[in-house]
Amino acid sequence: MSATLDQRVAAAAAGAPSLLRDLVALCKPGITRMNVLMVAGGLALAGTNPGWVVIVGVLVGSSLAIAAANVLNQYLERDGDKLMARTAVRPLPTGRMEPELALHFGRGLAFASLAVLAIFVNPLTAGLALFAMISYVLVYTPLKRLTPLAVVIGAVPGAIPPLMGWTAATNSIDAPGIALFGILLAWQIPHFLAISLFRFDDYKRAGIKTVPVVRGEAVAVWQAIAWSVALLAVSVSLVPLRIAGPVYGVIALLLGLWYLGYSLLGLRRKPDGTWARRYFFASLLYLPAITLALAVDVAFL
Repeated sequence: MSATLDQRVAAAAAGAPSLLRDLVALCKPGITRMNVLMVAGGLALAGTNPGWVVIVGVLVGSSLAIAAANVLNQYLERDGDKLMARTAVRPLPTGRMEPELALHFGRGLAFASLAVLAIFVNPLTAGLALFAMISYVLVYTPLKRLTPLAVVIGAVPGAIPPLMGWTAATNSIDAPGIALFGILLAWQIPHFLAISLFRFDDYKRAGIKTVPVVRGEAVAVWQAIAWSVALLAVSVSLVPLRIAGPVYGVIALLLGLWYLGYSLLGLRRKPDGTWARRYFFASLLYLPAITLALAVDVAFL
């Protein structure tokens, strides 16, 4: 760990303690907020009105489930997080919080989420939340240090939120719900590949088996291109599945081609990591844009 990183960790550990601030940080509010937006999208696209009890229940329950997965993930990764500049100043690596407290907090959030979803939504949605939490925390998290395939495995629980919204409204898993799941699945992989490219040194130091670390940057770029093609195909598939209409179809096609074009630029990348960072930010623009396209389309139906 570099002197600069040592200094950042020491400053974070010596900062004014705030238990509430650290508990909130463990939940990763930005990631939780984005995933709950995907839940809301799946709920809205189902085209039914399940009632306010179900709507509030799935939004609250999914928030708790996503937060729980984030907390328990950080509990398991607290030692490896000390080695990465991006994560070394978190509450657990700096020693500002005892690991046992984080473990109990994460468990409490998980049990609360399942109770809310089972009581106020339906058992199917609660089951999806349970599957997502178990697969993310107990399967994906340890596999990150064993195989680069973990990025695909981790994308499965990461793509559950829109499907949870769909099942909350319909109490069923069918083609439209699976298509929504597929969009988020295909989006996550190039998104993470971009992060692993410009954070190459961090992941290598922490012993995380990303595609660039194990198989090289060129393979990571070609995988990003392939998944961008898959993302384009699955996003446009919402039109023939009659989830969305022509307004969405045109926007999805243009967004998909733009994102694919950005991935193709990686074939001409410079070694300074500029393309990977820009590709990462492009992925952050794509997801809310495609969600907005769906919302606009629904408004015009």
